[in-house]
Amino acid sequence: MNTAIQCEQLTKRFGDRVAVNSLTLTVPRGSIYGFLGPNGSGKSTTIRMLCGLLTPTTGKGTVLGFDVMSQSEEIKQRIGYMSQKFSLYEDLTVEENLDFYAGVYRLGAGERKERKAELIEMAGLTGREKQLAGSLSGGWKQRLALSCALLHKPELLILDEPTAGVDPVSRRIFWDVIHELARQGITVLVTTHYMDEAQTCDWIGFIFFGNLLAEGTPQELIDRMGVGNLEDVFIDLVRQEEARQAAGEGVR
Repeated sequence: MNTAIQCEQLTKRFGDRVAVNSLTLTVPRGSIYGFLGPNGSGKSTTIRMLCGLLTPTTGKGTVLGFDVMSQSEEIKQRIGYMSQKFSLYEDLTVEENLDFYAGVYRLGAGERKERKAELIEMAGLTGREKQLAGSLSGGWKQRLALSCALLHKPELLILDEPTAGVDPVSRRIFWDVIHELARQGITVLVTTHYMDEAQTCDWIGFIFFGNLLAEGTPQELIDRMGVGNLEDVFIDLVRQEEARQAAGEGVR
């Protein structure tokens, strides 16, 4: 399997607390991998390790063939990241935000012009180029943030709850864009609490208490758990892990 992300026994400790416990997972290139779990389950810590922002305590992993322990700068140059919280400059226009990030990624004048035009069209931002980012609705802000994350043509896109608080229509449009990006060969790792979004992912991993509880396609997980939908899979896995934790079988 041609993989974008490969982790083996990846662990992160903060003092005595284990935030991520012996995580082993594989994300195939060109796929959409949904990373699911309650708040505080270890998703963000895992993402920070994969982005090269946090050094693992033990274990090993590669992102696009680069080692997470020793090649964090190479990883950062090849990925796009978008956080749940809108992190662009609200007092700049749509175009000015794109120009700023084009400068961060050191795009030449020709490439900058070409990419801006492509992404403005892709995100449906045509006609809003001169609008202040702060005046955009939540859905439009997320489309702008996604465009900025894609300026340098990353091979891997990491999205941390990108549609939290966004209306259903905007969520649907945003996910249509995600699926189009995957068809173009971009690998997407996305965290979400919306089960309808998770259902459209190629692969899903459930994490809780820092442990990867299950991994597979949405239908495989539904069949394996013997339930009717992904929400029931999520709830049953969390209940089982809580019971193991209460019995003293959890993280050591």
